[in-house]
Amino acid sequence: MEKLRRQIEVSFSTKVIVPVVATMVLLLAVTVSIVNSRITRQFQAEATRNLAHAEESVRKSREIHTRSQLLRFRSVPDEPKYRALFAEGGANHAPTIKVSLDEMRTNREVDVVLFTSVDDLKTARASSASDRKLSVKDFQAVCTPVVVEAFEKGEGWDTVLVDKRLFDVVSVPVKGSSQELLGALTLGVEVGHGNAEDMKKATSCEIILLANGRVIASTAGPPELHNEFARIFSSYMEPGTEKVQTHKLVLGGEHFFCSAGRFVSLKSEGNIGYLLLSSYEQPLRALRITQQILLGVSGLAILLGTAVVWFLVRKVTAPLRALSASAEAVGQGDFTQRVNVKSRDECGELAAVFNQMTENLKRSREQLESTVETLRTTQAQLVQSEKLSGIGEFVAGVAHELNNPLTSVMGFSELLARADTEPQHKRHLDLIYKSAQRCQKIVQSLLSFARRHQPERKLSSINELVESAVDFLSYQLRTSNIEVVTKLDRYLPKAMVDPHQLQQVFLNIVNNARQAMEANQQQKGVIRVTTETFGRNVRVIIVDNGPGIAEKNLSKVFDPFFTTKEVGKGTGLGLSLCYGIVHEHGGHISVRSKLGQGATFTIELPLADEDEDDQQPSNGADKDGKPKSGNRLKRLEGAGRKILVIDDEEAILEMVRETLSQQGYQVDVARDGESALRRAALNRYDLALCDWKMPGLNGEQIYERLRKANPALSERLIFITGDVINEKVQEFLRDQKKVCLSKPFSIVEFRAAVGNALAGNRK
Repeated sequence: MEKLRRQIEVSFSTKVIVPVVATMVLLLAVTVSIVNSRITRQFQAEATRNLAHAEESVRKSREIHTRSQLLRFRSVPDEPKYRALFAEGGANHAPTIKVSLDEMRTNREVDVVLFTSVDDLKTARASSASDRKLSVKDFQAVCTPVVVEAFEKGEGWDTVLVDKRLFDVVSVPVKGSSQELLGALTLGVEVGHGNAEDMKKATSCEIILLANGRVIASTAGPPELHNEFARIFSSYMEPGTEKVQTHKLVLGGEHFFCSAGRFVSLKSEGNIGYLLLSSYEQPLRALRITQQILLGVSGLAILLGTAVVWFLVRKVTAPLRALSASAEAVGQGDFTQRVNVKSRDECGELAAVFNQMTENLKRSREQLESTVETLRTTQAQLVQSEKLSGIGEFVAGVAHELNNPLTSVMGFSELLARADTEPQHKRHLDLIYKSAQRCQKIVQSLLSFARRHQPERKLSSINELVESAVDFLSYQLRTSNIEVVTKLDRYLPKAMVDPHQLQQVFLNIVNNARQAMEANQQQKGVIRVTTETFGRNVRVIIVDNGPGIAEKNLSKVFDPFFTTKEVGKGTGLGLSLCYGIVHEHGGHISVRSKLGQGATFTIELPLADEDEDDQQPSNGADKDGKPKSGNRLKRLEGAGRKILVIDDEEAILEMVRETLSQQGYQVDVARDGESALRRAALNRYDLALCDWKMPGLNGEQIYERLRKANPALSERLIFITGDVINEKVQEFLRDQKKVCLSKPFSIVEFRAAVGNALAGNRK
């Protein structure tokens, strides 16, 4: 024994051949077991899928059949001859209706037709049946729920059991000439062997229709098996028994998988349904043949493999050739190559070192590829960020160009409205003014959305932020046929928030709802937005009637990069950003939803502390934006006063000159900074109005030069701008205590600003 042990330890061939043969035998046993298990599970899974698809096909065929029946019979009472019959009082004459029902049953190819009046719900006023053995009274009794549904909902359908016969029934209301409800027309079609054959063609499975423990129709097996089918169906439908997806069944020596289902019934009857049988006899026979072939082939493979291994282990150079081949593959870039280490000799050590080297090279390459991919992603993000920045600057420039003509349109329309007393002209001018205001609102929304804002919390009206977000998306919502219904608490307190960040939250949620309803191809969508006070919080509730969110996804909707949209249509960051913004404000955001029932987002934000000051500078205006009574201009209050207006837009110069001249001011205009400075050097002005952004000298440069040459006039300077007031400009205006009117402005605002400035100079 000791000699044999030493021989096994020393002999390289013995150390290799014994484990190899043992491994091959073990692999044979494992392979047979795995193949048997996997093939069995495979055709079981296939049969299960077939049955599931068959059940779905049965359900859909039933739905299609019901819808087709409704479409066939829905308009029958509206046909001229039947409408005339009921309109002339025929509804109260049973023989007349009986004749029409016989004709209808024949023409419509139905088995039973009933007319039930509103007053005689439990008794058919008239009826027609193709089979005299059928009890019309019993048929009417079981059809009462579907008749009631027709009265209440405008139509009804059901599957009912009458005298051990199964019927699909449809009931539609009958109305008189004055649209009063006269009764209901109920039509029944018997479900029999023909229906079973149609279902078999649609599902490729044998089908047995059962009711009350009795086989109605069957495509499988002889009648002797009907009792067995009834027993199996009863076992599926017993109360408290969970439905099994598949059940093995042997009928007539053939193996089947079986499943069962119920027909939809208004009475929720569980004794009406069907069995589906899917045969797996052929795969079972194929499995047995495969097992036999596999055992024979594997036995030969073991013998052949043993001989081959014995031959190969004799070749000392075999490990070196394997190492050479692996090295060549690695040199060509295939880092998955590995050399099997079969011994601890020099070849084994060399193979181990080679494998380690290959693993290190593979790891280094993966890290390099990851770094390159990260750089590419970062570059793409930088490019996108630069594009967005460029878009923001472009929008700001467009807004500046739009605000100038809008100022002229609003100003001249006001001037004309005051000068022209023609009522028709006043109405047209009012429409022009309101349209210009609408354009102003759109431009302001674009600017608010496109420009970058530094985080800044201030007392803000949540209602105004909600309305602003809805206004910004109004066009997309309108073209998507989505109605927004707002219920905003008019006494809602203000909250200390960053208005731009919070507006982004509302925009994201409303826009997500719009996109979901568009993707669901809804004909009509509704989004309801409600604000209310909830304890020490402000609550915003956004509800939509879209497709809803699956329950499994509710816990993940706020996770970064989670999205249910198609690739390229969503980043999965919108709701994640909303979650972060709300929680940074000390608030809470949550969602409730069910598939097909829309979604509800609830946002809660803390109210501002009582000692926080919510008064904002009004520049002579009250909180509603109207001039204070003490600052209202009086007619010709500008008599003897001289004003210099500096702007590069001729229309604005003309509008301002006309507006101020009507108040008695003497107005000089300048189209650029240099000419304005020359006029200021030659004349004394009580006030100067200067556009902030012009060719040549801008507003700040003009102010600096006026401060040196004419300090008094520089103190009486009001700026006008159609551009976005950025942080640098705001800081300048605060430091110099200057008023800046944003274009477009109304004449009331303009006159109030001029009056306040001149009133301040008198003090």
